[in-house]
Amino acid sequence: MLDAFSHADDLGPARIIHIYEPRIGLKGVLVVDNVAMGPAIGGLRMAPDVSTGECFRLARAMTLKNAAARLPHGGGKSVLFGDPKMPLADKERLIRAMACALRHSHDYIFGPDMGTDETCMAWVKDEIDRAIGLPAAMGGIPLDEIGATGWGLRHAVEAGASAAGFSLSGAKLVVQGFGAVGQHVARFLAEQGTVLVGAADSRGTLYDPEGLDVAKLMDLKRQGKSLRDYAGGQKLDREAVLELECEVWIPAARPDVVTEANADRLRTKLVAQGANIPLTIGAEKILHERGVLCLPDFIANAGGVICGAMEYQGAWKGLVFDVVAEKIRTNTEEMLSRVKKEGRLPREVATDMALTILRQAMATRRWSIY
Repeated sequence: MLDAFSHADDLGPARIIHIYEPRIGLKGVLVVDNVAMGPAIGGLRMAPDVSTGECFRLARAMTLKNAAARLPHGGGKSVLFGDPKMPLADKERLIRAMACALRHSHDYIFGPDMGTDETCMAWVKDEIDRAIGLPAAMGGIPLDEIGATGWGLRHAVEAGASAAGFSLSGAKLVVQGFGAVGQHVARFLAEQGTVLVGAADSRGTLYDPEGLDVAKLMDLKRQGKSLRDYAGGQKLDREAVLELECEVWIPAARPDVVTEANADRLRTKLVAQGANIPLTIGAEKILHERGVLCLPDFIANAGGVICGAMEYQGAWKGLVFDVVAEKIRTNTEEMLSRVKKEGRLPREVATDMALTILRQAMATRRWSIY
């Protein structure tokens, strides 16, 4: 369990709440990290193996992400212990109970994350009226349906490819985690001429050096099938996705998939982090020393939270793509320019960028966690 005080710094966490109701199997955690920019936005993640430590790291990533994107929101995260594929009625009961348990945490706004979706956010809104990523029928801008995170990643990758010295036209792409984010970024990058040669989901890796059909793969996932049901390509184990040769490698699944122990297995020029905290700091340092450019998560994958914040303010859906593209491209290019001048890790430069904005906000606020 995370010792909040040993991990605390001048940014936070402001509050950690543990939720436990054994009669219905409810066990969850909320971390509100920093609210200097405004009420925290962060997704509700559902998985059997989440932890308080992971929740804290994700909340801090949201603090930096929201600050870097200059959103009027702080960073937070909630995690719910459970199998997201449980019967729908059981999942609804747990998520509604989680929302009710956090009814009075007014400085936290729920959003969708791994294991939750727009329907889950509709349940939260029904209970406490604080959620983003709602169904279109409820006035929401469905993040997964329009691919806001993938759209932002596409622009980060385009800027990164230029800095790394290669063209997207004909570049080989590998996506680890072919869920909503992975599917959409593969689709958007295919429109720029990239060739998807490898993709992985929970059942294994699919590889074809001549290229995979992105539309057919997306159709399989819509049917609830696995990449292994694709007619063609080589079927490999899940770990094989680390070793597929490519120009662009995108982790879009779980945290810590690339660590100091396996970073040397990557054979790519550019890593664009579609998931939150998918690489350890040590892994990023190893790749940097090898000349591999790593685009940090809170810069590259901010499209979803930008879209969610716009939804919360009542913005029109038609504005989302232009705003996401502008914010992420501007931040990525500024970061890469400073990396070239200063010779530092991209994450170090990006963190400085976010903290400059965040500390300016903190200086104007009377600090109070309630």
